[in-house]
Amino acid sequence: MPHYMVVDAFTDQPFKGNPAAVVMDEPGRDDAWRQAVAAEFRLSETAFLTPRAAGRWGLRWFTPTVEVRLCGHATLASVQALLTWDKLLRGGEAVFETLSGDLRCREQGGWIRLDLPAAAVKPVPAPAGLLAALGLAADRPVHADAEDLLVEVADAAALRAVAPDFKALAQAPCRGVCVTAPGADGADFFSRFFAPRVGVDEDPVTGSAHCRLGPFWGARLGKAQLLGRQLSARGGEVRVELKGGRVALAGQAVVVTRGNLWA
Repeated sequence: MPHYMVVDAFTDQPFKGNPAAVVMDEPGRDDAWRQAVAAEFRLSETAFLTPRAAGRWGLRWFTPTVEVRLCGHATLASVQALLTWDKLLRGGEAVFETLSGDLRCREQGGWIRLDLPAAAVKPVPAPAGLLAALGLAADRPVHADAEDLLVEVADAAALRAVAPDFKALAQAPCRGVCVTAPGADGADFFSRFFAPRVGVDEDPVTGSAHCRLGPFWGARLGKAQLLGRQLSARGGEVRVELKGGRVALAGQAVVVTRGNLWA
């Protein structure tokens, strides 16, 4: 009978940040079962953990509709779940074997630190229909990497006003679309993240997006340590440290429920 937890990530308050389900996987389960479990939870991501050698875990992430190669908030939630299950000591390191390679993660003073691959974006012409689907003017700058698109707006007010046509946005040729603006009130940058193509209309706080937002704003601001704030309805903050080809993300997490899967 698999154990699970639901963990709110990138927050120190229940019902804020980004909720992820974390499931302790069992032998004999297949991907159809994992996808069905993720669809049942209906959260932006469900993480599945499999014990490996000491201190190492297999980790996979599923949205309600597809498996993805990288998810930051569900990785942070997985560390919190291991701590709560007493499978990881405070201050200890967990190494996750994933589709994005080995990810080393550690709890430090109540914060969970994730070592993730950095992603560099470059300017691109806006794909047909993208800016209209976001309700933005046709002159907004667009950047891209292999998975996501990044769109700039002027400020927090413009960012909060973005109201996508999700059916149209799902046609964009990417995993997701990150809309970002310069920060204020202690934050270096703001963002929102939309991924209707993979079953997530708006993600509350997106760790993997900060793997590209960090280098993007770090270069603009001339900083290696930044604070990102995601302006979704639930909201959350991500500490970002640039380390060459890697990005260290740090956040907090709160367990809100735990139980067993009976199917």
